[in-house]
Amino acid sequence: MNKYRFGTYLVDKGLITTDAVISARLLQRRNNRMIGELAKDKGWLTDDNILRILVIQEETRERFGEIAIRERYLTKEQVDELLKEQSDSYMYFGDALTKIEVISYDEVMNQLQEYTDSLTKHQSE
Repeated sequence: MNKYRFGTYLVDKGLITTDAVISARLLQRRNNRMIGELAKDKGWLTDDNILRILVIQEETRERFGEIAIRERYLTKEQVDELLKEQSDSYMYFGDALTKIEVISYDEVMNQLQEYTDSLTKHQSE
């Protein structure tokens, strides 16, 4: 089965537009900050530190925080704090859609259930 994203599913059903998907994804990007950005805001990492960690990450596929700890840029406690902060402010795609007022929360939940059911059905075939 050709899997596709929830946004495409909603567009295909005529419930939202492609522009709405893009707007919601942009809102997510602005809201869902990366650990490196959060650490920089706290003065814990510089741009050069972040770039070095990202280069290592590209080569090793390790998590940003694991690299930052191993390379002694951050402590485990700092990474844990950053992960909690990141998690606490995370905006899901459905939340972004409701925030830009293109679909109701109830409709997002109904459609998400149908979407996950359709994925489960196709996986069992």
